[in-house]
Parts: sequence; structure tokens; C-alpha cells
Amino acid sequence: MATNDLSKETEKRLLDFFNDVIDAKDLAKAIRQLTYVIALSLVMEEETVYTQKENLKKGFYWLNELAEILHPYLEVE
Repeated sequence: MATNDLSKETEKRLLDFFNDVIDAKDLAKAIRQLTYVIALSLVMEEETVYTQKENLKKGFYWLNELAEILHPYLEVE
């Protein structure tokens, strides 16, 4: 996994975004809903699935990873 250092400005903007603009749980829910809609629409258009298969797999993986980081779907109690 590649590691990139964020600039202080980027770090500040991200913190402001997650602290003031949107709740992490709400963002995780929106990401999950979006990935569901994208997956559903791609299933309806078969040819798109085959031309972008690798990009779609990576995209869904990273969006789901982000959603889990923001708010775990299956929380351990």
C-alpha cells in the first residue's frame, strides 16, 4: 500500500469536512447507497461491466473500505 503525506492544508480541510460538514455515519451510509445504485445500474447494462471490470472491482473495494473506516457496518460489541 502506498503512503502519501497530506499537506497541512489538506489535513485541515478533511478534518473540517468530517467535523463540521457531514457526520461520518451519514457519509458511510451514502457511500453504501451509492455503490448499491452503481452496481444495480451496471447489472442492467451488461456491456459496461465487461469493459470496466477491473476498475469497477477496485472502485467498489475502496469505496467500501472508506465506508467501513467512517462507520463500521458490523460493529463488535
